[in-house]
Amino acid sequence: MINNSWAEYVFIRICIFALQSIPLISLAYCFSLAFTTFFTDYEFYRVSRALEVVFLAESFFFLFCFLPYRIWLQQEAIHPPPPSREERTILYQRCSDNITDPEAYLQKWFLGADIRDIRKENVKEFFLWAFFNRGGLPGDDDEELEDYIAILERQLGREIPEGRGNAKCLRLTLDEVVMSHRSLIWYCCVGFVDFLTFCSLRYHGFNFYRTNLKQSLSIIPVRPHSLLTTYHSPAQHISYWHQPHTSKTKLPVVFIHGIGIGLYPYTQFLSELNASTGTPDDHIGILALEIMNISFRLTHSALSREETALEISQIISQHFGPNQKFVLISHSYGTVVTTHLLQSPILSPRIGPIVLIDPVSICLHLPSVAFNFTRRIPKDANEYQLYYFASMDPGVSHTLGRKFFWNENVLWKEDFEGRKVTASLAGRDLIVDTEAVGRYLSCGNLSGQSTPSLKVTNGNPNGTVKSISNVAVAPLIDIDEPGAREVERPVEVDSIQQDGVDIEDEDEWKYREWKGVGTEVLWFGTLDHAQVFDKKATRRRIIDVVRKYCEDDAEK
Repeated sequence: MINNSWAEYVFIRICIFALQSIPLISLAYCFSLAFTTFFTDYEFYRVSRALEVVFLAESFFFLFCFLPYRIWLQQEAIHPPPPSREERTILYQRCSDNITDPEAYLQKWFLGADIRDIRKENVKEFFLWAFFNRGGLPGDDDEELEDYIAILERQLGREIPEGRGNAKCLRLTLDEVVMSHRSLIWYCCVGFVDFLTFCSLRYHGFNFYRTNLKQSLSIIPVRPHSLLTTYHSPAQHISYWHQPHTSKTKLPVVFIHGIGIGLYPYTQFLSELNASTGTPDDHIGILALEIMNISFRLTHSALSREETALEISQIISQHFGPNQKFVLISHSYGTVVTTHLLQSPILSPRIGPIVLIDPVSICLHLPSVAFNFTRRIPKDANEYQLYYFASMDPGVSHTLGRKFFWNENVLWKEDFEGRKVTASLAGRDLIVDTEAVGRYLSCGNLSGQSTPSLKVTNGNPNGTVKSISNVAVAPLIDIDEPGAREVERPVEVDSIQQDGVDIEDEDEWKYREWKGVGTEVLWFGTLDHAQVFDKKATRRRIIDVVRKYCEDDAEK
């Protein structure tokens, strides 16, 4: 993500304006040219032949590709079967136990509506989507809904008024899929970045495994390197990059990227995983999967949870032995795929330690991720970047609006099942409520009380490495650290206390020593979403964790 300087704000607004103007200018030129040519004697001003071809191509693409595609994307979501009543009760209780401010929780899910406009029928409508995977009237589920509302009323300390108010709730898979047009020029830019990714990963020893030729050539922009590679993916939809596993003493790695322009932002991170390895015979094997529907492409729709797990299982089986465990690394939306893999009876036993970077799937019951990504009105430069280039991308918006079933994607601590887990959190994340996620991982819920850790070292707001044990927490707050420096310095317990920071305060969990045991957190206080990949120093901290996991768990 970019930062929020005035220059970056002007730059991003100019880029968005220019890209949005392309179809308007193209259509205006083509219609004017056609009108004056066929219906008047006026000699219309003609631009160069090359530019005229661009205008014609852009107009054709908008009218005959994008508009039908947008209509097709509005088809109703095919929701998975609802959980059983017992499963719903457990899910609701987990959500209820991890809400610190129920009024704010309701208002955010109802898009900032006046709390007086949120009445029982409104809440039932929201609960039907959230826990029953449907819209419509309560019907036979009304009694169960009343039970959930009674729990919510106890949390609120008041009764929710009867009837229906004017509030409208956020229901991702039932609301309209809102998207913005992408021009052919934009897709040419995406294709160029894809080519740079190909060159970089090939240079660093990765091999590209394409899907079948028909599937590969159906992606827009077309990927010419699919014709050059001799390696074929066993999966129908998922292509990937592979670096062979040559080490006999380390675990291999599987990496899943987030929403963006594919693997390009991660090329340095992936290449540095083996940069410090002494010999080619001691390389950590890497499988870097490509999820095309969240990579700014026109391609197939998102796979279901079962399809995703099956295709990834096919890929892993081709390269790893039948009993080979691996370290799973995922970023942002990739943590949703991590949830699917942990739920897979085939893959779950093979997953070793897990590294979650900017995880969106933890505390997904909170409205932050859904609201910030799909409904927030942008104000700052980074918000405009997220809104236009990610949220409004046709493939991304369809994935979130028709294929994102939150109760299948949410990740709870219980899902880790005793694995070693490290979550990398950014203090200025514009998508994830990282304060809430950090506290949940620290004590198991957002409102519980627990005991502080025994020792604190290496405190650093820009890359704090700490282990997770239970700590006392307070209601969620916004943290601002304008004076934080992007340097690493050791901080002992005595110096923390001398600086006025009590290790037993609500932020103590940010400053704990990372030990490689249990569930732990890396805290980058001055970074935004995905910025941990921008600098070598911050990448290094995550790479150290990955390598430690690869070395330690291979011995088991």
